[in-house]
Amino acid sequence: MIFEDRPAVIGHRGLGAGDLAVPGDPATTVAENTVPSILAAVEAGASWVEIDVTRTADDDLVLRHDPTTAGGDFLADLPAAASGLPRLADVLAALPPEVALDVDVKTILEDAVDAPSRRTGALLAPVLRREAARRPLLVTSFDPSLLAYLRDELPEVPVGLLTWLRFPLWHGVPAAAGLGFQALGLHTASLGVDHPDSRLRPLEHCVDVAHKAGLEVLAWCPSADRAPEYAAAGIDAMVVNDVPGVVAALG
Repeated sequence: MIFEDRPAVIGHRGLGAGDLAVPGDPATTVAENTVPSILAAVEAGASWVEIDVTRTADDDLVLRHDPTTAGGDFLADLPAAASGLPRLADVLAALPPEVALDVDVKTILEDAVDAPSRRTGALLAPVLRREAARRPLLVTSFDPSLLAYLRDELPEVPVGLLTWLRFPLWHGVPAAAGLGFQALGLHTASLGVDHPDSRLRPLEHCVDVAHKAGLEVLAWCPSADRAPEYAAAGIDAMVVNDVPGVVAALG
């Protein structure tokens, strides 16, 4: 079991995507994928926090959603120190061990051709091995090959397949189950609540099938007003941009 209290509320990139005001302190803002944002999410009631991790030219790991910096430079061409981004090692050292993390791994184009020892998964594996002894972890990615690698290298760390906008749920569930993963993360546009789809069975049925296949199901970016519907359908976790709003909506 990945999530003890369900549905778990997972702060997206910390408190949420972008620069957000800290709840209760609107004069203070925190940037996504930073320690202050992560701690603000926990303070606001998140039981888990999602962070984005990618690699740099000097084989370091930094927190960043995109393959480029805000200025447009490719991280694969920059050393970590020149990127201006938080290093994963520094973030993990700064976080209390009780902070549970969903590590969303962003592989890069060069992972297709670089030596296996330089690829994102190989760099990340020893970090995860150490952290798994300190805190609850889940690794998610859009890249099933990375997840398969980590599944075999670190069987103690659960992995979850992410699917893109409106990716058919009837493909996602058997894909994640067939690959031997423990979780499946689906955007709200794939779940039939925000975007009704006549080809989709009721969400409760789909989640039930996923559970019977051994998967825990994450809803990616539901709004606070929709959160109770996902909870009623049996969704195990929600990765959200409005932590206090979703926490309040779930009551």
